[in-house]
Order: sequence, then structure tokens, then C-alpha cells
Amino acid sequence: MTKKINLFANLKSDFASGLVVFLVALPLCLGIAMASGAPLFSGIIAGIVGGIIVGSLSQSHISVSGPAAGLTAIILTAITDLGAFDVFLMSVFIAGLIQLALGFLKAGSISNYFPTNVIEGMLAGIGIIIILKQIPHAFGYDADYEGDQAFIQNDGSNTFSFLFDVLNHIHLGAVVVSAVSLVILLAWDKVAFLKRIKLVPGALVAVIAGVVLNEIFLSTGSTLAIAKEHLVSLPVPKSFDDFKSIIIMPDFTAVTNPQVWVVAVTIAIVASIETLLCIEATDRMDVQKRYTNTNVELRAQGIGNVVSSLLGGLPMTSVVVRSSANNNAGAKSKLSAIIHGILLLISVLSIPMILNKIPLATLATVLILVGYKLAKPAAFMHFWKKGKYQFVPFIATLVFVVATDLLKGVALGIIISIIFVLRGNLKRAYVFKKEEYEDGDIIHIDLAQEVSFLNKAAIKQTLAEIPENSKVIINAHDTEYISHDVLDLIREFKETRALDENIKVKLKGFKEAYELENTPENHNHVTIEHYYDVAKREMVQKEVVR
Repeated sequence: MTKKINLFANLKSDFASGLVVFLVALPLCLGIAMASGAPLFSGIIAGIVGGIIVGSLSQSHISVSGPAAGLTAIILTAITDLGAFDVFLMSVFIAGLIQLALGFLKAGSISNYFPTNVIEGMLAGIGIIIILKQIPHAFGYDADYEGDQAFIQNDGSNTFSFLFDVLNHIHLGAVVVSAVSLVILLAWDKVAFLKRIKLVPGALVAVIAGVVLNEIFLSTGSTLAIAKEHLVSLPVPKSFDDFKSIIIMPDFTAVTNPQVWVVAVTIAIVASIETLLCIEATDRMDVQKRYTNTNVELRAQGIGNVVSSLLGGLPMTSVVVRSSANNNAGAKSKLSAIIHGILLLISVLSIPMILNKIPLATLATVLILVGYKLAKPAAFMHFWKKGKYQFVPFIATLVFVVATDLLKGVALGIIISIIFVLRGNLKRAYVFKKEEYEDGDIIHIDLAQEVSFLNKAAIKQTLAEIPENSKVIINAHDTEYISHDVLDLIREFKETRALDENIKVKLKGFKEAYELENTPENHNHVTIEHYYDVAKREMVQKEVVR
């Protein structure tokens, strides 16, 4: 059940997190546009639309949309094959309409079938990619573009060989800036006095410190001075005509070109899958355990891509890097994503020359900490303790996300998860029963002998439909195996929504290994059977009155 939310209830924390995401998104938008062979401003436009338009329409609380690294190869090839950027924009326009249709057809429900260990493996893999890709920038070696996530790079080297190249291109000024930025960022999270200054995020202080340090290096003629090619490189329009030339409309006459439709379908499918994966991942990050309507998200992304194409922007998806930075910065609602889009718009129109003083080394340090929080050692230990059926898909997803790309890594993880389920539980049927109920009735949910992640969607939907002030019995007496995903759903329902909406939950028959405590018979001094007796007496009284 969706609750109404006051968008400005957490303005201080949302503004601070929006500012952090803006600082992270700026170089990524430019880098992805450059790698895609598109005009640099097309990446900024996509970031602005992703923040303001998609952020407003989406029901996700912490996800952030913008141009995605996973689409760069598709865009680069498409622009080359179609021969013109405005023809490519026609493909983006059609792709947005396809996503809009997918949303109305409720194709977003597929995200319910992504296993938790695969999603967590994807997040850890992306965290490792961020760390490996940003280390060269932190040392002042910027040969690879910001936002690149590919293992095999454009110059033929790979992520690991590129790290060894850094040893021959270390810039001492960049190292000093990175070190100072790292100290500031760590202190901001650890020092009690600094943690209370919520409106001023540590990332902003680190960026300002990096700019000031480099300006001192430049003014004193120091060898530590960081050159222009190692700073943010936002295009600077010099006149109104320059601004007008930024807006490129799609070539609508290309609608009859079959190749345009092939590119559109490709973008729609890839962008939709990446968005659904990111939404599932950000819902897992959300400390308040709120769920996003993925069908609404697809519609929001579709409208965003239509608007972006009309303004000359790149296609977009919900993006894990920006979303995780948003979450780590303390975002409470989607206002943070909207603020990041507004800041992108204001900054490129008014202060591009100031932004171009920001060292890439500072931004790399911010991203390295984001990557570490995605790939914490605790996540590895968590799934190791859960056993091979949880750990193997997790680690396989992680390795293949790093070595190939996000979609291939997730696909492999899901295949391994399905093989494990089919192999271990081939003869076990899944039965899910619930009685018809109205407000105030007792709801019985009897779990079957085998409950795998494939049953996650049905259970999630059932729990979401339970009305306020209900009495619920969840019975696992006959259950031999319950997947980690389903246990998480039950635990989150019992510990969050049930408390908020006065839903009395009784758990029966859950094994100790499930880490879910069965409800004692004297829970709250009133057993669930007592509610059943009360309900029966009320029904008898109603009959007497009649």
C-alpha cells in the first residue's frame, strides 16, 4: 500500500544529497556523451531530464536517472550506422514510446523475479568496477573517460592492465588533492561535530578544497599544478546562439527507416532491463524498505526518453552509481533526484567556468568511497554464511559483472540460481493459500513445502494487499525450505509495515536457521486465536441483532 509523502518533509537532507549527486553526475554525463560519440551537452541534457522529469514522475525514493554507461556501445554504433545524430534521436523518441507502452502493459513486474543474491552481487560488482576505474583518475591519469565500466577499454587495454599503466603517469598534484579529499570525506562521516552539519555534505567540502588547492598550485607556479585536461571540461556557450545550437530535434522523416526501429527496440529493451535492475537494487538499499511500482517507473523512463530526444539528449536509465551515491548521502525522498537535475540545469547555464576548475581527482575520491560502500566485505561474509546456494550466484554475478557487463553478469547469476532451485527441488510443488478477507478478519498464509525466489512476486503482492488493522498468521510448519528473498520480505513486512499500520503478525513453524522468531503464544498478552474468538462472537451478535 502506497502512502502519501510530503516531498519537502526532509528538505535539508534531500538538498545535501542532491548536491552530492550533482557533483558525481556532472563528469559522468560528460564522459558518457564523449564515449558515445555524441555532443557533450547531450549527456548533460539527459542528466537534467532524468533528474527533473523522471525524478518527478517516478515513485522511487532514492533512484537517480541519467545517461548510462551500459548504453554507450549501442549509441556509438547507432550514430555511426544511422549517419546523423538527429536520426539517432528519432530512435530514442520511439524507444521512449515503447517503454511507455511496456509500463502500461505492466512489464515492470519482471523485476520481482530477480533473486536478492544476484542483485547484491550486481551491486558489489559495480562497486568494484567503480573503485578500479576511479583509481587512475585519483592518481591523475585520465586517459580513460569518466563513467567507463567496460572491462576491455577503447584503446585495447583492460581494467587491470590500465591500473599498471598508472605507475608511469602519476601526477603528484592529483595525489595530494585526492589525499586531502579522502581525509575530508572520512572525517565528515566519523567526527560527531561534522556529522551534525547535514546541509553541507562532505563531498562539497572536498570539491571546494580540491579547487582551492589547485588554484594555489597554479598561482604559485608549483609543479603540483593540475592542468586543464585533468579538470572537469564542461562546454562554455559564449552567446545565445550557442545555447540555441545545443537543442537538436529528432529527424521525424526517418520514422520510415527500418534501421531506426531496430535501434529503438534495442535501446528500449536494454534501458528497461537496466532500469528494473537498478530499481530492485535501490529498493534493497532503502533503509525505510519502501517498494517502487516498477510499471510506473517504466512509464516515467519512457516519458523521460521522449523529452530527452526532443531536446537533443541521450537515452537514459535509472543508474546504480548515482542512486547509491544518493543513498549514501542520506537522501530521504525523490526530491533529492529532482534537486540534482535543477542544479545541473542552473550550473551549465550560469557557472560552467567555475565547474571547469574542479579536479577529476577529487570526484574520483568521492566515487571510490561510493564503490567501497557497494562492495563492503560484510556483504561477502553475509552470503558466505548463507551457504553455497546463496553464495555461488552472488559471487558469479559479481565476477561476470566486472569481467563482462551488467546484463551478462545478472543473466548468469539468474541462470545459476534457477539451476540450483531446479536441481534441489525438482519434485517439490509450490502451494500458496489464503482465505478471502475483509478489514478486521484473520488472514491465514500457509507456506508450502518449498518456497523459492520464484514465489517472491506472489508473496510480495499478497503482503502488499493486506489491509491495516488486520490479524495475520504466517505458518511454516510444513515448509522445508524458504529462500532468503522470501524471508527478507516477511521480516521487512513484520518489522516495518506491520508496525506502522497496526497489523498483528503471528509467525508459526519457522526454523531457527531462518533467523525469524516464532511468535510466543502470549505475544502482547493476547493470542491470535483470541482475535478469532472475538471475531466469531461479533458475528453471532450481529446475527442476534438481525
